[in-house]
Formats: sequence, C-alpha cells, structure tokens
Amino acid sequence: MTPAPDTLPSERQQTILGLLQQHGRVLSAQLAVDLQVSEDSIRRDLRDLAQQGLCRKVYGGALPATPDFPPLSARQTVQKTQKQALAREAAAQIRAGDTVLLDAGSTNSAIAACLPALEGLHILTNGPDIALTLMARGGIEVTLIGGRLDPRIGATVGAQALEAMGGLRVDLFFIGTCAVDAQQGLWAVDGEEAALKRAMLAASSRCVVVATNDRLGAQASHRIGTVDDIDVLVLEADAPAPQIDAFVRRGVDIQLASRR
Repeated sequence: MTPAPDTLPSERQQTILGLLQQHGRVLSAQLAVDLQVSEDSIRRDLRDLAQQGLCRKVYGGALPATPDFPPLSARQTVQKTQKQALAREAAAQIRAGDTVLLDAGSTNSAIAACLPALEGLHILTNGPDIALTLMARGGIEVTLIGGRLDPRIGATVGAQALEAMGGLRVDLFFIGTCAVDAQQGLWAVDGEEAALKRAMLAASSRCVVVATNDRLGAQASHRIGTVDDIDVLVLEADAPAPQIDAFVRRGVDIQLASRR
C-alpha cells in the first residue's frame, strides 16, 4: 500500500526498506512518485537509512546494505535450518563420478555434511572444516587445496591456492558468495578471496550458487563474476518473488529448497 503524503518519515522509511528487500534496489525518482513526496524527502530518508546501516546509498537511489561477514565459526551457528534445507537441495545436483569443487563457507559446510552416497566422487575444497567432515565420513576422495589459511574466511587463499587452481578442471563448482544480484552478479568482501573464486570459476564446467535471502540483491566490494556465470541458483522456499523473476529473466535455473 502506498503511504499517504502526510505519512511520518519513519513509516515511509519502512515502506522503502520493504521495497528494497523485494526488488534489490530502489530509485529516488520513482520512490518520490510512488510515495507522493519530493525527491529531497526521499534522499533524506535514504540518508537516514544508510546512517543506520539499513541500506547503501548510491547515485540515484539505494542498494541493500552489504551483508555482515563474521568469522566462519560464527556463521555456522546462524540460519542453520535454512542452510540445511538449501544444502539438501544443492546436493541433488551432484552425480556419480563427478569431480566437485566445494568452496569454503557455512552453507557449503552443510552441503558437505549431506552429500549423497555416490560412487566415484572426488571433492576438492579450500575449506579445512569441509575436508575434515568428508575424511571422517570415508568413501570419498578428498583434495584439500593448499595455501595461506585465513581464519576469518575459514579457507586457504593466496598465491599457492591460485597456482593449484591453474592446473585443475572440475565438473561442478559450489561457490560461496557474500552477495548475488541479477544485474550485478557475484561479489565477495575480501579481494584475495575474490581472486581465488574467479580462478575456481574458470576451472569449472558448471557453477551452482546457494544463497540465503539476505544475500539476494546485495553487493559487496569485490566482484567475482557476472550472472552469466551462474548455471543453477538454489534459494530458500520463501525467497522474494521479484528477485526470483529477475534471475529467471537472465536465464538462470532456479531451484527452491524444500521447507521440510
């Protein structure tokens, strides 16, 4: 519902945040028309929201705030139910005999924990926790990509890891991403990590992105790749419909996680 012209700024700002969540971006000029206020009022609203860390103000409008990126140990304790549902759906992409590159990250850790019992799987990962999970399970060939271990990311990165990727080719890549957008593509918050992810993309025949709702429509500071690099996008069952439609229009195969 469009607020009346005399709506309080706080109520108008809540409407703006709702539109931002639905569409992944808002434009000041369009908001002024829809909310029946001046563009100066909208710019003040966006400035207030940005100062609260609720959005990121850009020329002509706003984007969602860059997602928080706490250490891996902290990320593994949040949204566990959602990540487990996403992991089950994502793991269905794997086939017997596949060579799979499983990027580090809390959602990909959940994928490692529920891999199907298939013959001939070879898993490569830069996540030590993922390698340990799979080693304990047995029956899967596991390669840990070497390099400098970044404790915040929970992954190996750097020159040694980049060099290892140069000689590899994999069937399927589950990429970890801090932000994914139908127009702007895939993003990371760390430049060194983003460089390794780009090398991983180059080594992969197919790329699967698994994203919780807070990653949709957001941007981080370092680009990984474009939306054309995404073959399959696995989303939560209640992912915003406008976001889904935007990816479908770009030709991305969308898979929704079961609520069970």
